[in-house]
Amino acid sequence: MRSIDLESLEIFRAVVQEGGVIRAASKLNRVQSNVTTRIKQLEQRLGRALFRRQGRGLVLSPEGELLLSYAQRLFRLADEAESELKSGRAMGVFRIGSLESTAGSRLAPILSRFHRQHPGVVVELVTGTTGALVQRVGNFEIEAAFVSEPFTPGALASRKVFEEELVLITGEDVRPVRRASDLAGMTLIAFANGCSYRKRVEEWLGASALMPARTLEFASYQAMIACVAAGTGYAIVPRSLLATVHSAKDVRQHELPARVRRNRTHLVWQGTPSTSLVRLQELLD
Repeated sequence: MRSIDLESLEIFRAVVQEGGVIRAASKLNRVQSNVTTRIKQLEQRLGRALFRRQGRGLVLSPEGELLLSYAQRLFRLADEAESELKSGRAMGVFRIGSLESTAGSRLAPILSRFHRQHPGVVVELVTGTTGALVQRVGNFEIEAAFVSEPFTPGALASRKVFEEELVLITGEDVRPVRRASDLAGMTLIAFANGCSYRKRVEEWLGASALMPARTLEFASYQAMIACVAAGTGYAIVPRSLLATVHSAKDVRQHELPARVRRNRTHLVWQGTPSTSLVRLQELLD
């Protein structure tokens, strides 16, 4: 447990600067006995004498000299922290989450610009499904996340940031898919439960009383698209992502119904946004 607080160090520093308890008490607008008591309490907590009497005055002991050097550094840091916070500059670690597709196709230029404008911020980006990211924001593990419809924001604030077009992909040898029934007996390739795109395709199939013959779960779009290209099954992905993945040239794209293909990515967060989050939101305007 920490035994030193800034208030005790401020009293200690005043006694040193003013050369005694009486003048320090006057400067701090405290009674003399209070200053004396606080110095004694500090010495008791540290187990060291901080002053030595010299005539009618006080001089620092070697331990007091050491504490004074640390106190000066702590006050400089406190002043620096207050100044930075009041400046409105974005600083520190900024933890955000994103769908892998959004990170791969949308965020690179935005985060690059953010870094140029706010070099004092260290961005930590984690990826996951919409369900997992919403939960992590709600648990204050990350400050904000880019997630996709459909999702339930609950107590989280949200704003729409990207319009996405979802596309169905299959192996090149698959005939054009015009309705959900054309996928009967085939394998769905998707992220784990909690993926909003997976939920979309399952709802589309369910509306026709269909279910995938089986579902293979992957942790990356590169692996999913490569598996589709190999003829294993089908997947739903954002069209913007396909331009960034080399193996996308080996798959066949099929247009989905409007109610399925139209999708939006949202930024979600909890509570009052930090300065870093406000600056990121400004880049998304």
